[in-house]
Amino acid sequence: MEVMNDDLAALGARIDRTNELLERMLAEVAKTPSTHAIFVDAGYLYAAVGRLVAGTEDRRAFDLDAEGLIDALIDKARTIFADSRLLRVYWYDGARRRIHTAEQQVIAELPDVKVRLGNLNANNQQKGVDSLIRTDLESLARHRAISDAALLGGDEDLVSAVEAAQGYGARVHLWGIEAPEGRNQAEPLLWEVDSQRTFDLEFFNPYVSRRTAAVFETAGGARPSREDVRFVGAQIAARWLASRGREAMVELFPGHPYLPGSVDQDLLVEAEELLQYSLRGQADLRRSLRDGFWDHLQSQY
Repeated sequence: MEVMNDDLAALGARIDRTNELLERMLAEVAKTPSTHAIFVDAGYLYAAVGRLVAGTEDRRAFDLDAEGLIDALIDKARTIFADSRLLRVYWYDGARRRIHTAEQQVIAELPDVKVRLGNLNANNQQKGVDSLIRTDLESLARHRAISDAALLGGDEDLVSAVEAAQGYGARVHLWGIEAPEGRNQAEPLLWEVDSQRTFDLEFFNPYVSRRTAAVFETAGGARPSREDVRFVGAQIAARWLASRGREAMVELFPGHPYLPGSVDQDLLVEAEELLQYSLRGQADLRRSLRDGFWDHLQSQY
């Protein structure tokens, strides 16, 4: 009987010790601040913001102050998740051969920002971005690195990413951009998230500006030949090389035959000024222009 009492006393002591450890753990958890992260699908962002502010989804038609916008999103999250700290901003975009454009490099250098790149096909469509978002959301939720995720996107393919994060206990909050007409986010995505909010024109207006590139009427003059346009491309390449130097030239070669978006846009604008002719919608002439640009750079390598 005495042995049984000793065993019961030992068991009671172990239970008390276990309860004490649980109380300590719960107290530590209570003191640990919640953590949130912001996930930005840049393809959705550029298309929706461009349509809302500039009236077009063509990235070449407007400039986006990404740094200013990211700061605004961080401030908004700080207000919404008042008792939480920011882990970081994840910025998902597409690029030829997953090589950063100049703009993406600038974004990647911002504090608390991580740029993830999917591929960009011949039709300028992102490939692999949704799977990157799912991988990060699921991994961060599984390791309890975040308690809340603010997801700026609209693609139905993101539903699986939301479900994966929620399966590990994270709450997912869908952020959207006001659509001039209808919706720009898939209904199944809206159904799955824990909350949803939409940012309007006033929120984005300070960070988007139309480009003032001159566009000349095609009917105003004779259509230049491909060789003429190719020659102009070489002329512009010579000027570009003189101002940027060989180091900048070498950085372009891994992306051949594609040019970073900013370089390609500057090439187009300068060529139209020299030719006094619009190359918009002239796919064959645009190719000749780029060919001339590349020909000159490769001749100097």
